[in-house]
Amino acid sequence: MKTLPNRPIYLDNQATTACDPRVLAKMLPWFTEHYGNPHSAEHIMGRQAEDAVEAARAEVAALIGADVREIVFTSGATESNNIAIKGAARFAARAGDPRKRIITVATEHKCVLEAVRDLAEEGFEPIILPVQPDGLLAPNTLRAALAIPTLLVSVMAVNNETGVIQDIAALAALTHAAGAIFHTDAAQATGKIPLDVAAMQLDLLSISGHKLYGPKGVGALYVRRRPRIRLAPLFSGGGQERGLRSGTLPAPLLIALGEACRLAGQDMAADAARIATLRDRLLAGLRAATPGLTLNGSWDHRIPGNLNLTFPAGTAAALMQAMPELCVSTGSACSSAAVEPSYVLRALGLSDEAAARTLRVGIGRFTSAAEIDAACALFAAAYANLTEA
Repeated sequence: MKTLPNRPIYLDNQATTACDPRVLAKMLPWFTEHYGNPHSAEHIMGRQAEDAVEAARAEVAALIGADVREIVFTSGATESNNIAIKGAARFAARAGDPRKRIITVATEHKCVLEAVRDLAEEGFEPIILPVQPDGLLAPNTLRAALAIPTLLVSVMAVNNETGVIQDIAALAALTHAAGAIFHTDAAQATGKIPLDVAAMQLDLLSISGHKLYGPKGVGALYVRRRPRIRLAPLFSGGGQERGLRSGTLPAPLLIALGEACRLAGQDMAADAARIATLRDRLLAGLRAATPGLTLNGSWDHRIPGNLNLTFPAGTAAALMQAMPELCVSTGSACSSAAVEPSYVLRALGLSDEAAARTLRVGIGRFTSAAEIDAACALFAAAYANLTEA
């Protein structure tokens, strides 16, 4: 096995990704040399920042096939999801829309589930749909739920734990046929799989910068213009970002997000092919070392870098403790403080005991073949020690 540098092997790329050095290089001058406020358009430094921000907005729009005017910058996907779901619901209620049903899925990210549940206190009706054992939402399940007049449906494009890709275009078509708004949390999908908001007929789409090799603390929300989707803002301020997200724009972070999106569009196909090869190599090695290993979620409908694996014995926590050189996780980083088993795995039908034996592995742009081979060896040794003890 090739000797690796004296540093951890990072295989948790669905929790966060490293900021690409090209993104960092693009961003840094806007913290120091070009520090103008993009809203100070009356002088040259403000205009330079404004121009750079608008160029970044165009890159975000290009990656998902949107019009540049449809991109609203936010602090990340959690904020984008909240603006989309709560904003659509509150605007509709203020406009006198009688529909109160809001549909989402049991495997959604916590911020979507909690946003939907919060709206129950405002008179809305949250509907949480089940998924199949492969993690996919069955179209007939959604169709049946839409039989009652519905305001909004929110289904994530790629699951943050299992990597499962939903058929978003088909689900959006069903939603529109019922006259409802369709939102997708695309934090785990943007930059990893092709997205085209026009072709997929999406109304709202959420993006997170740190999931696609950009910095933390920045994201975007796509808001369809034609036919126009109307949202109520979550908080008051100076009316920036079409009045939906007031506050001074963090130009360095937005410029970084734009560069991350440009690079994703440029490198997506090559990244996906290389990452899939590494994933298959890791899975083959792990299966050889741990007979009885099972993969959770659809194999045919998943992003290249994800493996969600249930080990036949021991616990995930003990396995991670036995290989501190390897960075993997037991599930969503946003829920890592919780001691209870993953609700996503429960939704797929796993028992609590099986969920406790499950790890998420996330391979990314900067993962090397040598790291994959080293990870195989670490997994094999750690598992053997646990099961022989």
